[in-house]
Amino acid sequence: MKIKLSDCLRPLMLGALFLGTAANAAVQSIDKVVAIVDNDVVMQSQLDQRVHEVQQTIAKRGGGLPPPGVLDQQVLERLIVENLQLQIGERSGIRITDEELNQAVGTIAQRNNMTIDQFRAALARDGLSFDDARDQIRREMIISRVRQRRVAERIQVSEQEVKNFLASDLGKMQLSEELHLANILIPTPESANSEAIQSAYRQAMDVYQQLKQGADFGQMAVARSASENALEGGDMGWRKAAQLPPPFDRELSTMAVGDITQPARTPGGFIILKLLEKRGGGTQVRDEVHVRHILIKPSEIRSEAETQRLAEKLYERITSGEDFAELAKSFSEDPGSALNGGDLNWVDPNALVPEFRQVMAETPQGQLSKPFKSPYGWHVLEVLGRRATDSTTQAREQQAMTVLRNRKYDEELQTWLRQIRDEAYVEIKLPGADQAAQ
Repeated sequence: MKIKLSDCLRPLMLGALFLGTAANAAVQSIDKVVAIVDNDVVMQSQLDQRVHEVQQTIAKRGGGLPPPGVLDQQVLERLIVENLQLQIGERSGIRITDEELNQAVGTIAQRNNMTIDQFRAALARDGLSFDDARDQIRREMIISRVRQRRVAERIQVSEQEVKNFLASDLGKMQLSEELHLANILIPTPESANSEAIQSAYRQAMDVYQQLKQGADFGQMAVARSASENALEGGDMGWRKAAQLPPPFDRELSTMAVGDITQPARTPGGFIILKLLEKRGGGTQVRDEVHVRHILIKPSEIRSEAETQRLAEKLYERITSGEDFAELAKSFSEDPGSALNGGDLNWVDPNALVPEFRQVMAETPQGQLSKPFKSPYGWHVLEVLGRRATDSTTQAREQQAMTVLRNRKYDEELQTWLRQIRDEAYVEIKLPGADQAAQ
């Protein structure tokens, strides 16, 4: 049973809302709560800051801004869902160290061809604080790790699915072109009746007709879409056609750049896609590594420090002569490799998270790495071999596995986000917004 926090937090909220002095009894409003989210709150200052950031992003993209009330509600909903994920991260013991954060900030600056000082100055020109930017990056890193644990691990791809994919037309065209996409999602409730579905369809068709008449796709996404990337103009990044669920896989492969799809029903609602760019592929020789690992995860009953100590003990046992495969079968918490003695077979380093990829690259063949941390937990790995390959059977199977997992990930993510939002207690206090409570 959830505790209604509005009563419990009211004395604290009142203290945060007003500042007074006994001398003149003056009362000055400094902040207010705009939403109560389970065991936390979203403040007006957080909303104002994020709205400002979104306005800056839209202005740089050259798009028009939606009405202030619409933008406020879109941004507040994003903050609510982010807050829920951050609370899950807190309960799961996920932490971002200052070293990891500094590295992430440095990477962002480098990608923009800036030094840290130049990055700080660029933020200041946009009216954004460097400290606020660091906090936002930290939050995004936590959310990414929460999703990797809660979403990615729920996705299973069978051997038969891989074989079917490789034999399909989509599998054969996997190495061809990539598509840069944007989307607009008009949601339907999880247990929607026919009336709700028809209402969502009419909204989607209204958006579609406006787009066909020349409305800006990015602006429409900000104003109308319920997708995770709505505030980025619906930008989904680059995708292989084979990563997209039917019927989009075939339809998009024949579309011209700039075209949009008609609204199509998906598990999350009605979706419209726009093809922004195409680029060709081609088979390339790439390096592969044969690696095995042991993964130990922190949990609600095992702290981060205890997880690290267990990984270090396993490392010591292996270096003392115990069998790696047997220890992996007994201790590894990677369900995909534990029963195989931790063996990941031949893998493309680019398919792995950066932390794992870096340690694997620095570990000589036939040697063991020291325990290290990734978003999944603590690892010990051993490099068994290296090779350059073009399109071997193993490489094609690994690529098919990655494509199928990515295809399932998008749908599973939207389902999971909707689930945690529906199950949460949320009380919205933003004037003019729909009230929601559970």
